[in-house]
Amino acid sequence: MATEPLFFTDEEQQYIIEAIQEAEKQTSGEVKVHIEKKCPTPDVMERAKEVFLFLHLHETAERNGVLFYLAYEDRKFAVLGDKGIDEKVTADFWDSTKELLRNHFKAGEYKEGLRHGILEAGLQLKKHFPYQSGDINELPDDISFGQ
Repeated sequence: MATEPLFFTDEEQQYIIEAIQEAEKQTSGEVKVHIEKKCPTPDVMERAKEVFLFLHLHETAERNGVLFYLAYEDRKFAVLGDKGIDEKVTADFWDSTKELLRNHFKAGEYKEGLRHGILEAGLQLKKHFPYQSGDINELPDDISFGQ
């Protein structure tokens, strides 16, 4: 996967990374953001699953990783949580987060949408995976970029 940012400025990336760090202060969950110009598969959730594995989100101790995937030119996005989250939450757990993203993205507010969605995810995850003293950051907080 490419590492060159194609969509956000350095300042905008930092704004999103700060949201990741703030969310992770609430929960032991791990949050990653992956951005691509186009989704290379017809099904955005299938692509999100591929990226999830590529970024090693399935390797967290509590299996509580969350991926925010955005293919901005195709106007597709996904929020995907790992097995540990799915075992503890209802099927509609991510609906409010996705609706928040959808509303911002429709208005062209991508960085704001990601920031608010990430912060919302942190609050939601806190209920099931609260931050514990001694928690370590299992994955880097940077944004990954694809094609």
